[in-house]
Amino acid sequence: QVQLVESGGGLVQAGGSLRLSCAASGRTFSLYGMGWFRQAPGKERVIVGSIRRSDNIAYYADSVKGRFTISRDNAKNTVYLQMNSLKPEDTAVYYCAARSSSVYDYWGKGTLVTVSS
Repeated sequence: QVQLVESGGGLVQAGGSLRLSCAASGRTFSLYGMGWFRQAPGKERVIVGSIRRSDNIAYYADSVKGRFTISRDNAKNTVYLQMNSLKPEDTAVYYCAARSSSVYDYWGKGTLVTVSS
């Protein structure tokens, strides 16, 4: 079992920045690929990006590429989502998730990010 807790959400003006954190506990964090997802009001949950467990290579959705950065600190069992140049359309609940295979098995409860125009 892996427990995930997101933090760092809040209200920010358009153009601003936030850094989300996802703290993991339970099994060895470094064994898991990590992903960030978001769900805007009335919309489905979509992937924002992910970071591999082996070499820390990250991938991003086109909508956030160049603005968001995912990183991880295995010593702290934490994955981060640095969000810059935020837009109102980035408003959503952000979730982190962990996977040991092709499926994300474990999910946090989410943290709300609101970007005002």
